[in-house]
Amino acid sequence: MSSLPALDIFLNDYQQAYLDTLGEHPRYYAQQQASECIVGDVDVETEEALQWKSVVRVDTGRFDNIEHALELSLHDDINAFYGSHFAASLMFDSQWGTGELLQAWSQSDFEHLQQNMIGHLMMKKKLKQEPTWFIGVFDDEDKMITVNNADGSVWIEIAGQAQSVKLADSLNSFISEISPRVTPPVKLVEEVIPAYDHPGIWQRMKIMWRNLLGK
Repeated sequence: MSSLPALDIFLNDYQQAYLDTLGEHPRYYAQQQASECIVGDVDVETEEALQWKSVVRVDTGRFDNIEHALELSLHDDINAFYGSHFAASLMFDSQWGTGELLQAWSQSDFEHLQQNMIGHLMMKKKLKQEPTWFIGVFDDEDKMITVNNADGSVWIEIAGQAQSVKLADSLNSFISEISPRVTPPVKLVEEVIPAYDHPGIWQRMKIMWRNLLGK
């Protein structure tokens, strides 16, 4: 059990929702990226969407390197949220709309995540805004879900702007308010932006940051 019990519960509920509804685990277009999450003995080079199941990391992933590089103390929830498991993105329903939570698919994916988090935090500093870190997006692609680094509260944030709508006092509370959404996997067509290469949810992040950097 991690220090974010709501995440542990959500991950279990997520798997069960797919098993109950479709009779199989959720699927993900891994795009040739190996992961401990993949269910069964399958060829990771396949173009098909693979069944996956979240796994608890043996060594918890941490963001100490980012803290050191940016001389910034990050709210400890970031380690619990991103460093406790390997999993694909998690689709959800909520009172605020549908969306997806980001998770690390593998160790290399976790390292990509850290690079993108550095970019986000540096942009916040450039804009002279309080530091936040992202955990996902709503299906309205302009709306990121971010955590206020000072107090751990969860907000809606539009790229280039300060946090605007508060969703919950804590990450644990926010996750407790959402429910798994059973949906077919979507294979996204990636644009090539070298610093942000990553399947799935990163395509949305690319679009948001590209639009911001183009201003």
